[in-house]
Amino acid sequence: MNQPSLSAFIWSVADLLRGDYKQSDYGKIILPFTVLRRLDCVLAPTKEAVLAEWASKAAVDINPEPFVLRKAGHTFYNQNPLDLGKLLGDPDHIAQNLDRYVQGFSAEVRDIFERFEFQSHVERLAKAGLLYPVTEKFAQIDLHPDRVSNMQMGLVFEELIRKFAEISNETAGEHFTPREVIRLMVNLIFIEDDAILSKPGVVRTLYDPTAGTGGMLSVAGEYLLEHNPQARLTVFGQELNPESYAICKADMLIKGQKVANIAFGNTLSDDGHAHQYFDYMLSNPPFGVEWKKVEKDVRREHEQQGFDGRFGPGLPRVSDGSMLFLLHLIAKMRPVDQGGCRFGIVLNGSPLFTGGAGSGESEIRRFVIENDLLEAIVGLPTDMFYNTGISTYVWILSNRKPEARRGKVQLIDASGWWQKMRKSLGSKRKELGEAHIERITQLFGDFVAAEDDNGKPVSRIFDNEAFGYHSITVERPLRYKDGDEHGQPVLGTKGKQKGKPQPDPALRDTENVPLSESVADYVTREVLPHAPDAWIDPEKTKVGYEIPFNRHFYVFKPPRPLEQIDAELKASTDRILEMIRGLSA
Repeated sequence: MNQPSLSAFIWSVADLLRGDYKQSDYGKIILPFTVLRRLDCVLAPTKEAVLAEWASKAAVDINPEPFVLRKAGHTFYNQNPLDLGKLLGDPDHIAQNLDRYVQGFSAEVRDIFERFEFQSHVERLAKAGLLYPVTEKFAQIDLHPDRVSNMQMGLVFEELIRKFAEISNETAGEHFTPREVIRLMVNLIFIEDDAILSKPGVVRTLYDPTAGTGGMLSVAGEYLLEHNPQARLTVFGQELNPESYAICKADMLIKGQKVANIAFGNTLSDDGHAHQYFDYMLSNPPFGVEWKKVEKDVRREHEQQGFDGRFGPGLPRVSDGSMLFLLHLIAKMRPVDQGGCRFGIVLNGSPLFTGGAGSGESEIRRFVIENDLLEAIVGLPTDMFYNTGISTYVWILSNRKPEARRGKVQLIDASGWWQKMRKSLGSKRKELGEAHIERITQLFGDFVAAEDDNGKPVSRIFDNEAFGYHSITVERPLRYKDGDEHGQPVLGTKGKQKGKPQPDPALRDTENVPLSESVADYVTREVLPHAPDAWIDPEKTKVGYEIPFNRHFYVFKPPRPLEQIDAELKASTDRILEMIRGLSA
Protein backbone atom coordinates (compact mmCIF):
# COMPACT_ATOMS: atom_id res chain seq x y z
CA MET A 1 0.00 0.00 0.00
CA ASN A 2 1.45 3.38 -0.98
CA GLN A 3 1.79 6.18 1.52
CA PRO A 4 -1.19 8.35 0.39
CA SER A 5 -3.50 5.29 0.41
CA LEU A 6 -2.23 4.30 3.83
CA SER A 7 -2.80 7.79 5.19
CA ALA A 8 -6.28 7.88 3.64
CA PHE A 9 -7.12 4.53 5.26
CA ILE A 10 -5.97 5.66 8.68
CA TRP A 11 -7.75 8.99 8.17
CA SER A 12 -10.98 7.06 7.50
CA VAL A 13 -11.00 6.23 11.23
CA ALA A 14 -11.98 9.86 11.70
CA ASP A 15 -15.39 8.98 10.21
CA LEU A 16 -15.99 6.74 13.23
CA LEU A 17 -15.04 9.51 15.66
CA ARG A 18 -17.13 12.25 14.05
CA GLY A 19 -19.83 13.46 16.42
CA ASP A 20 -18.36 11.97 19.60
CA TYR A 21 -15.05 13.82 19.25
CA LYS A 22 -14.08 17.32 18.19
CA GLN A 23 -11.96 17.39 15.04
CA SER A 24 -9.05 18.78 17.05
CA ASP A 25 -9.07 15.56 19.15
CA TYR A 26 -8.90 13.06 16.27
CA GLY A 27 -5.10 12.90 16.44
CA LYS A 28 -5.18 11.89 20.10
CA ILE A 29 -6.85 8.62 19.03
CA ILE A 30 -5.44 7.94 15.58
CA LEU A 31 -1.75 8.59 16.28
CA PRO A 32 -1.34 6.20 19.25
CA PHE A 33 -3.40 3.50 17.53
CA THR A 34 -1.20 3.82 14.43
CA VAL A 35 1.91 3.42 16.60
CA LEU A 36 0.31 0.44 18.40
CA ARG A 37 -0.54 -1.30 15.13
CA ARG A 38 2.97 -0.68 13.78
CA LEU A 39 4.55 -2.25 16.88
CA ASP A 40 1.97 -5.07 16.74
CA CYS A 41 2.99 -5.92 13.15
CA VAL A 42 6.73 -5.60 13.80
CA LEU A 43 6.58 -8.14 16.65
CA ALA A 44 4.14 -10.57 14.98
CA PRO A 45 6.72 -12.90 13.29
CA THR A 46 8.53 -13.66 16.57
CA LYS A 47 5.48 -13.51 18.87
CA GLU A 48 5.19 -17.26 19.54
CA ALA A 49 8.93 -17.68 20.14
CA VAL A 50 8.90 -14.75 22.59
CA LEU A 51 5.96 -16.17 24.56
CA ALA A 52 7.60 -19.60 24.77
CA GLU A 53 10.93 -18.09 25.89
CA TRP A 54 9.20 -15.93 28.50
CA ALA A 55 7.31 -18.94 29.92
CA SER A 56 10.38 -21.19 30.05
CA LYS A 57 12.60 -18.65 31.82
CA ALA A 58 9.88 -17.49 34.21
CA ALA A 59 9.24 -21.15 35.18
CA VAL A 60 12.81 -21.51 36.48
CA ASP A 61 12.83 -18.05 38.09
CA ILE A 62 15.29 -16.49 35.63
CA ASN A 63 14.82 -12.90 34.44
CA PRO A 64 13.35 -13.50 30.95
CA GLU A 65 14.01 -10.02 29.51
CA PRO A 66 17.50 -10.43 27.94
CA PHE A 67 16.53 -13.79 26.45
CA VAL A 68 13.20 -12.49 25.14
CA LEU A 69 14.84 -9.49 23.48
CA ARG A 70 17.09 -11.84 21.51
CA LYS A 71 14.08 -13.89 20.41
CA ALA A 72 12.13 -10.77 19.46
CA GLY A 73 14.98 -9.52 17.29
CA HIS A 74 14.30 -5.94 18.38
CA THR A 75 15.08 -3.67 21.31
CA PHE A 76 11.54 -4.16 22.65
CA TYR A 77 9.03 -6.97 23.12
CA ASN A 78 5.52 -7.84 24.32
CA GLN A 79 5.08 -10.80 26.66
CA ASN A 80 1.25 -10.80 26.55
CA PRO A 81 -0.39 -13.46 24.34
CA LEU A 82 -2.85 -10.88 22.97
CA ASP A 83 -2.51 -8.77 19.83
CA LEU A 84 -4.98 -6.43 18.08
CA GLY A 85 -6.55 -9.29 16.14
CA LYS A 86 -7.14 -11.43 19.25
CA LEU A 87 -8.61 -8.49 21.14
CA LEU A 88 -11.57 -8.56 18.75
CA GLY A 89 -12.47 -12.05 19.96
CA ASP A 90 -13.77 -10.70 23.28
CA PRO A 91 -15.80 -7.54 22.56
CA ASP A 92 -17.23 -7.33 26.11
CA HIS A 93 -13.78 -7.00 27.74
CA ILE A 94 -11.87 -5.17 25.01
CA ALA A 95 -10.93 -2.18 27.23
CA GLN A 96 -9.45 -4.33 30.00
CA ASN A 97 -7.69 -6.62 27.50
CA LEU A 98 -6.27 -3.71 25.54
CA ASP A 99 -4.82 -2.30 28.77
CA ARG A 100 -3.30 -5.70 29.62
CA TYR A 101 -1.83 -5.92 26.12
CA VAL A 102 -0.20 -2.47 26.33
CA GLN A 103 1.15 -3.24 29.81
CA GLY A 104 2.76 -6.38 28.32
CA PHE A 105 5.23 -4.25 26.33
CA SER A 106 8.72 -3.54 27.61
CA ALA A 107 9.18 -0.36 29.67
CA GLU A 108 10.27 1.96 26.85
CA VAL A 109 7.12 1.18 24.85
CA ARG A 110 4.87 1.65 27.87
CA ASP A 111 6.41 5.10 28.28
CA ILE A 112 5.39 5.94 24.70
CA PHE A 113 1.74 5.20 25.45
CA GLU A 114 1.91 7.12 28.71
CA ARG A 115 3.05 10.18 26.74
CA PHE A 116 0.02 9.70 24.48
CA GLU A 117 -2.18 9.42 27.65
CA PHE A 118 -3.50 6.34 25.89
CA GLN A 119 -5.33 4.79 28.83
CA SER A 120 -7.62 7.79 29.33
CA HIS A 121 -8.42 7.85 25.59
CA VAL A 122 -9.22 4.11 25.66
CA GLU A 123 -11.66 4.66 28.55
CA ARG A 124 -13.37 7.50 26.69
CA LEU A 125 -13.65 5.41 23.50
CA ALA A 126 -15.13 2.54 25.50
CA LYS A 127 -17.77 4.80 27.09
CA ALA A 128 -18.72 6.10 23.64
CA GLY A 129 -18.99 2.54 22.28
CA LEU A 130 -16.21 3.25 19.77
CA LEU A 131 -13.30 1.20 21.12
CA TYR A 132 -14.23 -2.02 19.29
CA PRO A 133 -14.83 -0.46 15.83
CA VAL A 134 -11.65 1.64 16.08
CA THR A 135 -9.57 -1.39 17.13
CA GLU A 136 -11.17 -3.42 14.34
CA LYS A 137 -10.22 -0.79 11.76
CA PHE A 138 -6.56 -0.85 12.78
CA ALA A 139 -6.42 -4.64 13.04
CA GLN A 140 -7.29 -4.81 9.33
CA ILE A 141 -4.21 -2.95 8.13
CA ASP A 142 -0.76 -4.51 7.73
CA LEU A 143 1.97 -2.11 8.89
CA HIS A 144 4.85 -4.59 8.95
CA PRO A 145 8.12 -3.01 7.69
CA ASP A 146 8.11 -5.48 4.76
CA ARG A 147 4.89 -3.82 3.57
CA VAL A 148 5.45 -0.25 4.80
CA SER A 149 9.09 0.85 5.01
CA ASN A 150 10.40 2.95 7.87
CA MET A 151 10.68 5.92 5.51
CA GLN A 152 7.05 5.51 4.36
CA MET A 153 5.92 5.18 7.95
CA GLY A 154 7.69 8.41 8.87
CA LEU A 155 5.91 10.19 6.00
CA VAL A 156 2.57 8.75 7.15
CA PHE A 157 3.08 10.13 10.66
CA GLU A 158 4.07 13.51 9.26
CA GLU A 159 1.03 13.70 6.98
CA LEU A 160 -1.31 12.74 9.80
CA ILE A 161 0.22 15.31 12.16
CA ARG A 162 -0.05 17.96 9.45
CA LYS A 163 -3.74 17.17 8.90
CA PHE A 164 -4.50 17.22 12.63
CA ALA A 165 -2.59 20.47 13.04
CA GLU A 166 -4.53 22.08 10.18
CA ILE A 167 -7.97 21.21 11.53
CA SER A 168 -7.09 22.30 15.06
CA ASN A 169 -5.34 25.52 13.92
CA GLU A 170 -2.00 24.42 15.32
CA THR A 171 1.37 24.82 13.64
CA ALA A 172 2.42 21.55 12.03
CA GLY A 173 5.85 23.02 11.36
CA GLU A 174 6.63 22.79 15.06
CA HIS A 175 6.60 19.01 14.75
CA PHE A 176 8.59 18.30 11.60
CA THR A 177 10.60 19.70 8.69
CA PRO A 178 9.94 19.03 4.97
CA ARG A 179 11.86 15.96 3.88
CA GLU A 180 13.63 17.62 0.96
CA VAL A 181 15.01 20.34 3.26
CA ILE A 182 16.33 17.63 5.58
CA ARG A 183 17.91 15.80 2.62
CA LEU A 184 19.70 18.99 1.60
CA MET A 185 20.98 19.56 5.16
CA VAL A 186 22.13 15.95 5.47
CA ASN A 187 23.99 16.25 2.14
CA LEU A 188 25.73 19.40 3.32
CA ILE A 189 26.90 18.04 6.68
CA PHE A 190 28.11 14.72 5.22
CA ILE A 191 29.54 15.75 1.83
CA GLU A 192 33.08 16.53 2.96
CA ASP A 193 33.26 13.28 4.94
CA ASP A 194 32.26 10.79 2.22
CA ALA A 195 35.69 9.11 2.38
CA ILE A 196 35.46 8.62 6.16
CA LEU A 197 31.82 7.53 6.10
CA SER A 198 32.45 4.88 3.44
CA LYS A 199 34.94 2.98 5.60
CA PRO A 200 33.67 -0.39 6.93
CA GLY A 201 32.35 -0.35 10.49
CA VAL A 202 32.51 3.41 10.94
CA VAL A 203 30.42 4.64 13.89
CA ARG A 204 29.20 8.22 14.13
CA THR A 205 26.78 10.11 16.40
CA LEU A 206 24.02 12.49 15.29
CA TYR A 207 22.00 14.81 17.53
CA ASP A 208 18.83 16.88 17.07
CA PRO A 209 17.82 19.08 20.05
CA THR A 210 14.41 19.80 18.48
CA ALA A 211 13.71 16.27 17.26
CA GLY A 212 9.97 16.52 16.53
CA THR A 213 8.85 13.16 15.15
CA GLY A 214 12.46 12.21 14.35
CA GLY A 215 12.49 13.08 10.63
CA MET A 216 15.99 14.56 10.62
CA LEU A 217 17.43 11.60 12.51
CA SER A 218 15.69 9.18 10.12
CA VAL A 219 16.78 10.85 6.88
CA ALA A 220 20.39 11.05 8.09
CA GLY A 221 20.29 7.35 8.93
CA GLU A 222 18.87 6.52 5.48
CA TYR A 223 21.61 8.58 3.78
CA LEU A 224 24.39 6.80 5.63
CA LEU A 225 22.84 3.38 5.00
CA GLU A 226 22.68 4.11 1.25
CA HIS A 227 26.32 5.19 1.13
CA ASN A 228 27.70 2.56 3.47
CA PRO A 229 25.51 -0.30 4.73
CA GLN A 230 28.27 -1.22 7.19
CA ALA A 231 28.30 2.22 8.84
CA ARG A 232 26.42 2.77 12.08
CA LEU A 233 24.81 6.05 13.05
CA THR A 234 23.84 6.37 16.71
CA VAL A 235 21.18 9.04 17.08
CA PHE A 236 20.32 11.31 19.99
CA GLY A 237 17.54 13.82 20.37
CA GLN A 238 15.27 15.80 22.64
CA GLU A 239 11.65 16.87 22.15
CA LEU A 240 9.24 19.00 24.15
CA ASN A 241 5.88 18.00 22.62
CA PRO A 242 4.64 14.74 24.23
CA GLU A 243 2.98 13.32 21.10
CA SER A 244 5.90 14.13 18.81
CA TYR A 245 8.25 12.66 21.42
CA ALA A 246 6.18 9.45 21.55
CA ILE A 247 6.22 9.06 17.76
CA CYS A 248 9.95 9.79 17.56
CA LYS A 249 10.66 7.25 20.29
CA ALA A 250 8.49 4.59 18.59
CA ASP A 251 10.25 5.21 15.26
CA MET A 252 13.68 4.86 16.89
CA LEU A 253 12.60 1.66 18.66
CA ILE A 254 11.57 0.00 15.41
CA LYS A 255 14.86 1.03 13.77
CA GLY A 256 16.86 -0.57 16.58
CA GLN A 257 18.16 2.69 18.00
CA LYS A 258 18.67 3.07 21.73
CA VAL A 259 15.51 4.95 22.75
CA ALA A 260 17.07 6.17 25.99
CA ASN A 261 18.97 8.53 23.66
CA ILE A 262 15.72 10.41 22.95
CA ALA A 263 15.13 12.73 25.91
CA PHE A 264 11.89 14.46 26.83
CA GLY A 265 11.71 18.09 27.94
CA ASN A 266 12.80 21.62 27.10
CA THR A 267 16.31 21.57 25.63
CA LEU A 268 17.10 25.14 26.72
CA SER A 269 16.17 24.80 30.39
CA ASP A 270 16.80 21.08 30.90
CA ASP A 271 19.50 19.65 28.63
CA GLY A 272 18.73 15.94 28.31
CA HIS A 273 22.27 15.21 27.08
CA ALA A 274 24.39 17.34 29.39
CA HIS A 275 28.17 17.05 28.94
CA GLN A 276 27.78 15.01 25.73
CA TYR A 277 29.34 15.90 22.37
CA PHE A 278 28.44 14.75 18.86
CA ASP A 279 29.97 14.21 15.40
CA TYR A 280 27.01 15.67 13.50
CA MET A 281 23.95 17.69 14.47
CA LEU A 282 20.79 18.94 12.75
CA SER A 283 18.07 21.25 14.01
CA ASN A 284 15.03 23.22 12.90
CA PRO A 285 14.18 25.25 16.02
CA PRO A 286 10.90 27.20 16.16
CA PHE A 287 11.09 30.59 14.41
CA GLY A 288 10.28 33.76 16.30
CA VAL A 289 9.09 31.96 19.44
CA GLU A 290 9.80 33.75 22.71
CA TRP A 291 11.79 32.03 25.46
CA LYS A 292 10.16 33.82 28.41
CA LYS A 293 9.14 30.51 30.04
CA VAL A 294 12.77 29.43 30.38
CA GLU A 295 14.28 32.91 30.78
CA LYS A 296 15.14 32.44 34.45
CA ASP A 297 17.08 29.20 33.80
CA VAL A 298 18.83 30.50 30.69
CA ARG A 299 19.91 33.78 32.33
CA ARG A 300 21.17 31.90 35.39
CA GLU A 301 23.34 29.65 33.20
CA HIS A 302 24.58 32.66 31.22
CA GLU A 303 25.50 34.68 34.33
CA GLN A 304 26.84 31.90 36.55
CA GLN A 305 28.63 29.64 34.05
CA GLY A 306 29.59 32.10 31.31
CA PHE A 307 31.62 30.37 28.59
CA ASP A 308 31.73 27.18 30.67
CA GLY A 309 27.99 26.92 29.98
CA ARG A 310 26.09 27.02 26.71
CA PHE A 311 25.15 30.70 26.55
CA GLY A 312 28.43 32.50 27.28
CA PRO A 313 28.67 34.66 24.12
CA GLY A 314 25.37 36.47 24.77
CA LEU A 315 21.59 36.23 24.87
CA PRO A 316 19.20 37.26 22.09
CA ARG A 317 16.06 39.27 22.80
CA VAL A 318 13.34 37.31 24.58
CA SER A 319 11.00 37.47 21.57
CA ASP A 320 13.04 34.94 19.54
CA GLY A 321 14.95 32.01 21.03
CA SER A 322 16.28 30.44 17.81
CA MET A 323 19.83 31.74 18.41
CA LEU A 324 19.84 30.03 21.80
CA PHE A 325 19.58 26.73 19.93
CA LEU A 326 22.51 27.83 17.76
CA LEU A 327 24.58 28.37 20.94
CA HIS A 328 23.34 25.07 22.39
CA LEU A 329 24.57 23.20 19.30
CA ILE A 330 27.95 24.95 19.38
CA ALA A 331 28.35 23.78 22.99
CA LYS A 332 27.63 20.21 21.83
CA MET A 333 30.31 20.10 19.12
CA ARG A 334 32.80 17.29 19.56
CA PRO A 335 36.20 18.89 20.27
CA VAL A 336 38.61 19.05 17.34
CA ASP A 337 41.15 16.77 19.05
CA GLN A 338 38.41 14.11 19.23
CA GLY A 339 37.44 14.39 15.56
CA GLY A 340 35.45 17.63 15.50
CA CYS A 341 31.88 18.25 14.39
CA ARG A 342 29.74 19.73 11.64
CA PHE A 343 26.09 20.75 12.01
CA GLY A 344 23.24 22.34 10.10
CA ILE A 345 20.50 24.54 11.55
CA VAL A 346 17.49 26.19 9.87
CA LEU A 347 16.92 29.81 10.90
CA ASN A 348 14.79 32.66 9.61
CA GLY A 349 16.30 35.94 8.41
CA SER A 350 16.36 37.61 11.83
CA PRO A 351 19.60 35.98 13.18
CA LEU A 352 21.50 37.32 10.14
CA PHE A 353 21.21 40.98 11.09
CA THR A 354 18.97 41.67 14.11
CA GLY A 355 20.65 43.65 16.89
CA GLY A 356 23.30 46.35 16.63
CA ALA A 357 26.92 46.20 17.82
CA GLY A 358 27.13 44.99 21.41
CA SER A 359 23.68 43.38 21.40
CA GLY A 360 23.22 39.71 22.29
CA GLU A 361 22.54 38.73 18.68
CA SER A 362 25.59 40.61 17.35
CA GLU A 363 27.80 39.10 20.05
CA ILE A 364 26.61 35.59 19.12
CA ARG A 365 27.41 36.25 15.45
CA ARG A 366 30.78 37.67 16.51
CA PHE A 367 31.57 34.53 18.52
CA VAL A 368 30.60 32.25 15.61
CA ILE A 369 32.58 34.14 12.98
CA GLU A 370 35.67 35.10 15.00
CA ASN A 371 36.03 31.47 16.08
CA ASP A 372 35.86 30.52 12.38
CA LEU A 373 32.90 28.16 12.88
CA LEU A 374 30.65 29.34 10.02
CA GLU A 375 31.20 27.43 6.78
CA ALA A 376 28.20 28.47 4.74
CA ILE A 377 24.68 29.90 4.71
CA VAL A 378 22.17 28.75 2.08
CA GLY A 379 19.19 30.99 1.36
CA LEU A 380 16.11 28.84 0.61
CA PRO A 381 13.00 29.81 -1.38
CA THR A 382 10.00 31.29 0.46
CA ASP A 383 6.91 29.09 1.09
CA MET A 384 9.06 26.03 1.88
CA PHE A 385 7.71 25.27 5.34
CA TYR A 386 4.26 24.16 6.52
CA ASN A 387 3.68 26.92 9.05
CA THR A 388 5.38 29.95 7.52
CA GLY A 389 5.97 31.48 4.10
CA ILE A 390 8.96 33.61 5.17
CA SER A 391 12.52 33.33 3.88
CA THR A 392 14.62 30.69 5.64
CA TYR A 393 18.33 29.97 5.74
CA VAL A 394 20.40 26.86 6.42
CA TRP A 395 23.55 27.63 8.41
CA ILE A 396 26.38 25.07 8.22
CA LEU A 397 28.92 25.28 11.06
CA SER A 398 32.06 23.23 11.70
CA ASN A 399 35.05 23.31 14.05
CA ARG A 400 37.11 21.25 11.58
CA LYS A 401 36.98 23.33 8.42
CA PRO A 402 39.06 22.06 5.48
CA GLU A 403 42.14 24.17 4.80
CA ALA A 404 40.54 25.98 1.83
CA ARG A 405 37.59 27.14 3.93
CA ARG A 406 39.54 28.50 6.88
CA GLY A 407 38.88 32.17 7.50
CA LYS A 408 36.14 32.14 4.84
CA VAL A 409 32.34 32.03 4.67
CA GLN A 410 30.36 30.88 1.63
CA LEU A 411 26.91 32.33 0.89
CA ILE A 412 24.67 30.43 -1.53
CA ASP A 413 21.48 32.01 -2.86
CA ALA A 414 19.12 29.15 -3.70
CA SER A 415 15.98 31.28 -3.33
CA GLY A 416 15.16 30.92 -7.02
CA TRP A 417 15.54 27.14 -7.19
CA TRP A 418 12.23 25.43 -6.55
CA GLN A 419 9.35 23.64 -8.17
CA LYS A 420 5.68 24.25 -7.49
CA MET A 421 3.93 21.56 -5.48
CA ARG A 422 0.93 19.86 -7.06
CA LYS A 423 -1.03 20.64 -3.92
CA SER A 424 -0.20 23.22 -1.25
CA LEU A 425 0.25 21.91 2.30
CA GLY A 426 -0.52 24.72 4.73
CA SER A 427 1.94 27.53 3.90
CA LYS A 428 4.12 25.15 1.89
CA ARG A 429 3.64 25.80 -1.83
CA LYS A 430 7.15 25.11 -3.11
CA GLU A 431 9.61 22.26 -2.82
CA LEU A 432 13.21 21.50 -3.74
CA GLY A 433 13.58 18.93 -6.52
CA GLU A 434 16.41 16.42 -6.66
CA ALA A 435 18.22 18.56 -9.23
CA HIS A 436 18.02 21.61 -6.94
CA ILE A 437 19.43 19.67 -3.98
CA GLU A 438 22.22 18.31 -6.16
CA ARG A 439 23.07 21.77 -7.49
CA ILE A 440 23.27 23.34 -4.01
CA THR A 441 25.32 20.41 -2.72
CA GLN A 442 27.70 20.73 -5.68
CA LEU A 443 28.18 24.46 -5.10
CA PHE A 444 28.94 23.83 -1.45
CA GLY A 445 31.30 20.96 -2.24
CA ASP A 446 33.17 22.88 -4.96
CA PHE A 447 33.52 25.95 -2.70
CA VAL A 448 33.67 28.39 -5.58
CA ALA A 449 32.00 31.67 -6.52
CA ALA A 450 29.41 31.06 -9.23
CA GLU A 451 26.72 32.74 -11.31
CA ASP A 452 23.54 31.41 -12.90
CA ASP A 453 22.85 31.41 -16.66
CA ASN A 454 21.71 35.04 -16.49
CA GLY A 455 24.91 36.24 -14.84
CA LYS A 456 23.31 36.64 -11.40
CA PRO A 457 25.62 35.52 -8.55
CA VAL A 458 24.42 32.36 -6.73
CA SER A 459 27.55 31.56 -4.69
CA ARG A 460 29.91 34.10 -3.11
CA ILE A 461 32.89 33.64 -0.83
CA PHE A 462 33.95 36.20 1.78
CA ASP A 463 36.67 36.61 4.38
CA ASN A 464 35.28 36.34 7.91
CA GLU A 465 36.27 39.95 8.50
CA ALA A 466 33.85 41.13 5.78
CA PHE A 467 30.90 40.74 8.15
CA GLY A 468 32.40 42.75 11.03
CA TYR A 469 32.34 46.48 11.65
CA HIS A 470 33.26 49.10 14.22
CA SER A 471 30.25 51.05 15.44
CA ILE A 472 31.73 54.51 16.12
CA THR A 473 30.13 57.42 17.98
CA VAL A 474 30.70 60.78 16.27
CA GLU A 475 30.51 63.71 18.71
CA ARG A 476 30.05 67.42 17.96
CA PRO A 477 30.73 70.18 20.52
CA LEU A 478 28.03 71.67 22.70
CA ARG A 479 28.10 75.47 22.13
CA TYR A 480 26.97 78.47 24.17
CA LYS A 481 23.85 80.10 22.76
CA ASP A 482 23.75 83.37 24.79
CA GLY A 483 26.12 86.00 26.24
CA ASP A 484 29.64 87.00 25.32
CA GLU A 485 30.64 83.40 24.57
CA HIS A 486 27.86 82.86 22.00
CA GLY A 487 28.86 80.08 19.58
CA GLN A 488 31.91 79.03 21.59
CA PRO A 489 32.30 75.37 22.66
CA VAL A 490 31.38 74.48 26.25
CA LEU A 491 34.51 73.18 27.99
CA GLY A 492 34.65 70.67 30.84
CA THR A 493 35.61 71.92 34.29
CA LYS A 494 36.39 68.73 36.22
CA GLY A 495 38.58 65.63 36.04
CA LYS A 496 39.60 64.20 32.68
CA GLN A 497 37.13 66.45 30.90
CA LYS A 498 38.67 69.69 32.23
CA GLY A 499 39.37 72.07 29.32
CA LYS A 500 37.92 69.64 26.70
CA PRO A 501 34.91 70.43 24.49
CA GLN A 502 31.74 68.79 25.81
CA PRO A 503 29.60 66.74 23.40
CA ASP A 504 26.14 67.89 22.30
CA PRO A 505 23.75 64.89 22.63
CA ALA A 506 21.47 66.41 19.98
CA LEU A 507 24.28 66.31 17.39
CA ARG A 508 25.59 62.84 18.33
CA ASP A 509 25.66 60.27 15.52
CA THR A 510 26.79 56.68 15.07
CA GLU A 511 28.32 55.15 11.97
CA ASN A 512 29.49 51.67 11.02
CA VAL A 513 33.01 51.28 9.68
CA PRO A 514 34.03 47.93 8.11
CA LEU A 515 36.66 46.07 10.13
CA SER A 516 38.81 45.97 7.02
CA GLU A 517 39.07 49.78 7.08
CA SER A 518 40.94 52.11 9.42
CA VAL A 519 38.55 54.13 11.60
CA ALA A 520 40.90 57.15 11.41
CA ASP A 521 40.96 57.02 7.59
CA TYR A 522 37.19 56.71 7.47
CA VAL A 523 36.69 59.73 9.74
CA THR A 524 39.16 61.81 7.71
CA ARG A 525 37.39 60.93 4.47
CA GLU A 526 33.70 60.72 5.44
CA VAL A 527 33.21 62.88 8.56
CA LEU A 528 35.65 65.78 8.86
CA PRO A 529 34.97 67.33 5.42
CA HIS A 530 31.34 67.82 6.54
CA ALA A 531 31.93 68.50 10.25
CA PRO A 532 35.48 69.76 10.92
CA ASP A 533 34.77 70.11 14.66
CA ALA A 534 33.71 66.44 15.06
CA TRP A 535 35.65 63.80 16.99
CA ILE A 536 35.29 60.11 17.88
CA ASP A 537 34.70 58.90 21.43
CA PRO A 538 36.85 55.71 21.48
CA GLU A 539 35.24 54.48 24.71
CA LYS A 540 31.92 54.13 22.89
CA THR A 541 33.35 52.22 19.90
CA LYS A 542 31.95 48.69 19.65
CA VAL A 543 32.60 45.75 17.35
CA GLY A 544 29.52 44.33 15.66
CA TYR A 545 28.78 41.59 13.14
CA GLU A 546 25.93 41.19 10.68
CA ILE A 547 25.40 39.12 7.54
CA PRO A 548 23.48 41.21 4.98
CA PHE A 549 22.72 38.14 2.86
CA ASN A 550 20.35 39.69 0.31
CA ARG A 551 22.56 42.73 -0.23
CA HIS A 552 25.40 40.51 -1.40
CA PHE A 553 23.21 39.01 -4.13
CA TYR A 554 21.48 42.18 -5.24
CA VAL A 555 22.12 42.99 -8.89
CA PHE A 556 21.39 46.55 -9.97
CA LYS A 557 19.20 46.75 -13.08
CA PRO A 558 19.55 50.14 -14.76
CA PRO A 559 16.26 51.75 -15.81
CA ARG A 560 15.28 51.64 -19.46
CA PRO A 561 16.61 54.48 -21.64
CA LEU A 562 14.57 57.67 -21.44
CA GLU A 563 13.87 57.54 -25.19
CA GLN A 564 12.27 54.07 -24.81
CA ILE A 565 10.08 55.23 -21.90
CA ASP A 566 9.01 58.34 -23.92
CA ALA A 567 8.14 56.18 -26.92
CA GLU A 568 6.03 53.83 -24.77
CA LEU A 569 4.21 56.77 -23.15
CA LYS A 570 3.51 58.31 -26.59
CA ALA A 571 2.19 54.97 -27.88
CA SER A 572 -0.13 54.69 -24.86
CA THR A 573 -1.32 58.31 -25.27
CA ASP A 574 -1.98 57.80 -28.98
CA ARG A 575 -3.97 54.65 -28.23
CA ILE A 576 -6.11 56.49 -25.63
CA LEU A 577 -6.74 59.40 -28.06
CA GLU A 578 -7.78 56.92 -30.74
CA MET A 579 -10.25 55.32 -28.33
CA ILE A 580 -11.68 58.76 -27.41
CA ARG A 581 -12.11 59.66 -31.09
CA GLY A 582 -13.92 56.36 -31.60
CA LEU A 583 -16.31 57.14 -28.75
CA SER A 584 -16.94 60.67 -30.09
CA ALA A 585 -17.81 59.29 -33.52
